Amino acid sequence: MLQKGSQAPLFSLPDQNNELINLKNFRGRWVILYFYPKDMTPGCTTEACNFMEIFPKFENLNAVVLGISKDTVEKHKKFAQKYDLKFPLLSDQKSDVCETFGVWQKKSLYGREFMGIVRSTYLINPEGIIEKVYPKVKVNTHHLEILADLNSIKNDL
Repeated sequence: MLQKGSQAPLFSLPDQNNELINLKNFRGRWVILYFYPKDMTPGCTTEACNFMEIFPKFENLNAVVLGISKDTVEKHKKFAQKYDLKFPLLSDQKSDVCETFGVWQKKSLYGREFMGIVRSTYLINPEGIIEKVYPKVKVNTHHLEILADLNSIKNDL
């Protein structure tokens, strides 16, 4: 995984509306870049809905939320529509961005090993530097942890 203090690698990926989203376009804003395994699954749905629940608070802190998984643009569109998600869900079908950020890792389930996305988040500052890394997050409280960290960082500035 990339470390705090590293320059966030630039990338362009299509969102749920098939619009190309480029990380560099968010310079000047905080970016909550979260990687998740799969649309429409219980944990991923909880995580996305929790981000949406406090989305206005993130916006008030000049922060944008970007979700990334290997799901298709079409599946992202259905997911976003079903749960009224207002932030971009980016499709990384080839795993290039997931690999660059170090979240494409060996996982195991019921004794079977496979490659997959380890649920992780990067908080990127307005200059494009990784401010904090959240590896293997817990979906129920993760959104509140990021909000508290953003508020704390903003108060320290």
